[in-house]
Order: sequence, then structure tokens, then C-alpha cells
Amino acid sequence: MEGQGSSEMQFTEIETNAGSLDSSIIFHVINDVAGFVLYMHQQIPSILQDISLEFDALQTEFKELDMDLRQTSRRMNLSRKREIKQGIRRLEKLMNTISSLQTALRLLISEIPNIQEVIFVLGASPLRPQHIYQLYFSHGKSVSRGEPDFTKGKAAEGLSRKAIRTLISKGAGSDSYPGPTKLFLLVKASSSLSMPLHFLPKRDFRYSKKIVPFRLRFKCKRQDKAMDASDYASQACSSPNLRDYTSDDLIWFQCRHIIKGIAFKTPAEE
Repeated sequence: MEGQGSSEMQFTEIETNAGSLDSSIIFHVINDVAGFVLYMHQQIPSILQDISLEFDALQTEFKELDMDLRQTSRRMNLSRKREIKQGIRRLEKLMNTISSLQTALRLLISEIPNIQEVIFVLGASPLRPQHIYQLYFSHGKSVSRGEPDFTKGKAAEGLSRKAIRTLISKGAGSDSYPGPTKLFLLVKASSSLSMPLHFLPKRDFRYSKKIVPFRLRFKCKRQDKAMDASDYASQACSSPNLRDYTSDDLIWFQCRHIIKGIAFKTPAEE
């Protein structure tokens, strides 16, 4: 199998009570696993949600200091503004890249709501990985096409938590390498996909057989092993649909927004 380093497809199944894996569930599971990988492999100093809050708070405080024109506090403000500016610079590239990756994901899921396979590669390049995280999405009943809703609901929250707990129980992040590296996102899609601003084709993507990936498969608890004819008919009407393509039509696409970890001191180093 293309992109597969091991001949055995062993994965851990994670189920949801939702009737289908909708746009919100898929987006937030992928996004939350990305944040988990970055944190557990010491590429960011705290969880992604806390870093986002810190970045927003720094920007807000900087604007407030700009508006404070009192002569008595000007000298103090200049000193504090220098500190804040350093903090913003330290996080700005990371946060901008994460934001771009999230935008790319939303656009992709809007285009292909039934994504079936995603890979995160942590390492110097996709061909030289330190760790691989492979996510499979086994879709349940078809969802009517329409404007996708990416609001994080209970189903998305619950499935993300299950995924992270499962990865922790499997030892994810227990053998991290010190120092910043890169996180790459690859998605399997039809070769006809055209999103050059966000995804580039990687037809020959393969990773070393020495790497044992963490594999998770997400499915609906009430999902039948075999879908009935009406489900297939309704899914055939939704465009585009990955089931309409043969394995030869599906190739890997690499997201252009590559997240680079930031250097920071761990508690043991301080």
C-alpha cells in the first residue's frame, strides 16, 4: 500500500455514537491530534489551546499599551511593549502556520467531506520521519450536502478526547527527540483534486519500513458493516465521493503549511 511502511494494517478502532462522521468531527479530530502530537513531542511548550490564548492576550495587551498615552506610564509601557513584542515574535510564525493549516483543512473537507485517510509525519521531511500518525475515517450514513458546519459539538469533543487518550495509552510521545522539528500533513484524495495554494500531489510518498506508525480508525458505533443500496445511491450523488474512485485514482497530497516546532526550555533544563 502506498504510504505504508508496514505490511500489516494494524489499527485501533475508536467509535462515536454519532450517526456519521460529519465535517465538524473530522476537522476537530485532525486538528486536535495535530496539537497533541506537537505538545507530546515537545514542539510547543504547552497545549495548543493555551498557546492560542497566550498569543491573543499578548496582542490585546500590546494594543492597549499603544492606546495608553499617560506621560507617567510611558516609560513603563515601552519596557513592557518590548517584552510583549518578543513574545509575539516567538509565537507568530507558529500561530500563522497553524491558522493556515486549519484554513486548508476546512477548504479540503468542504470539497471532500468523506475524507478517508490522513497522515501526520513528524521529522525533518516526509521521507525522514521520526514518528507517523495515521488516521482512518470509516464513514457511516451519508450526510446531505450543504454548507459545512465546523462548530465543535459534543460528538467532535468526545471523539477527540478518545483519540488522545488512546494515543497516550499506546505510548505516543514517550520517546521524543530534543529540539524543534517539523510536522507534515498528508491527505489521500482523488488525483483530480486541485487546491495548489494548500495541497501539492505526492504520488510516490512512502515512509521507511523501520517506522511503526500509530494507526487510529474512527467509525460510528451504529454503522453497519455493509451499507444498504439506498446509502450507496445517496452517497453517489454527493460530489466528490471517494468511493467513486479506484485505489489507482487516489494519491497522497501534502499540505503546503508545514508546522515547525519552537525552541523552549523544558522544566528539566531550567
